[in-house]
Amino acid sequence: MAKIFYPNFIIKRLFSNKIQAQKYVLTKHFQGEPKRSDFQIVEEKLPDLKDGEILTEAEYLSVDPYMRAYMIAYKLPKDMIGGQVAQVIESRNEKFPVGSYVSGEFGWRTHTVVNPNTWKTSKFLPINIVPDVSPHPLSLGLGLLGMPGNTAYFGLQEICKPKEGETIVVTGAAGAVGSHVGQIGKILGCRVVGFAGSDEKCEYLEKELGFDRAFNYKTCNISAALKEGAPNRVDCYFDNVGGEISTKIMTAMNKFGRVAVCGSISSYNDPILPKVTIVQPAIVFKELKVEGFLVNRWSDRWDEGVNMNLKWLNEGKLKYQEKVYHGFENMVDALVGMLRGENTGKAVVKVK
Repeated sequence: MAKIFYPNFIIKRLFSNKIQAQKYVLTKHFQGEPKRSDFQIVEEKLPDLKDGEILTEAEYLSVDPYMRAYMIAYKLPKDMIGGQVAQVIESRNEKFPVGSYVSGEFGWRTHTVVNPNTWKTSKFLPINIVPDVSPHPLSLGLGLLGMPGNTAYFGLQEICKPKEGETIVVTGAAGAVGSHVGQIGKILGCRVVGFAGSDEKCEYLEKELGFDRAFNYKTCNISAALKEGAPNRVDCYFDNVGGEISTKIMTAMNKFGRVAVCGSISSYNDPILPKVTIVQPAIVFKELKVEGFLVNRWSDRWDEGVNMNLKWLNEGKLKYQEKVYHGFENMVDALVGMLRGENTGKAVVKVK
């Protein structure tokens, strides 16, 4: 009798009741840089699926700056937060068939049982089918076509509202969000100036992504760089890093300038918050609009951002780089590396 061979995802489906998830649990609040000893990897037995639920297996996991900041607020022990692209290996939801790929804020875990229908009504970002972007990698669902891409898309256009011919300055410009912000700025017809942490990153921003100027904040005089790079001063500032550099940029802004505050990665690992020059005089006398934001504000328009970024990608108007780490056991190393600025573009972990 001939043997019957099943695809891997069918085998996983048949034996899903035997799958145990592995997950990272934070057991100690970070002191300085995150450490492996701050976490435990534990196993979790998964329940049988109910109507509407799916079982997913992680393919790519995300490491992002917000993780370092957000975990401080949680009571421990706490499952580690974060996004992932995962394959559906069992389904009782017709909208999410077996073999499809989804993106979701499932955390640092290998397998997840979830109901996408009820997930939409929670505080999390929606669970979405990852579109076929071949020959590009599925990991774009965590970057250009995911949370960082929409952070750039909505944060720049809804908070800064740049006009053609204006000057945009971006800090953390070589990261997943900053590199995307700068490219959207160029699409909109603006002058774009970026600050990044190495000469190599600055060269990439100028020669590959089309930034008008890029400066190494570690070696340049910030005020002099702004005079050179933004001769007409700054209209929009997309702030990813905070700190003294943000004060200097806001001081160099035009009247009625707009500031989108996305993060403050420059101080996330500091045990004592740095003291910086006060920024209020610049805000008052230049009548600046300064607004912080979280991207889930636009969760009801999520597909709009993904579809526009995909359109620009297909038109050749958006480029990307990824820093890919390998192995579920190396999640902490990837997080630390990203916080140190090892990545150009999005940092992701390929689980296997």
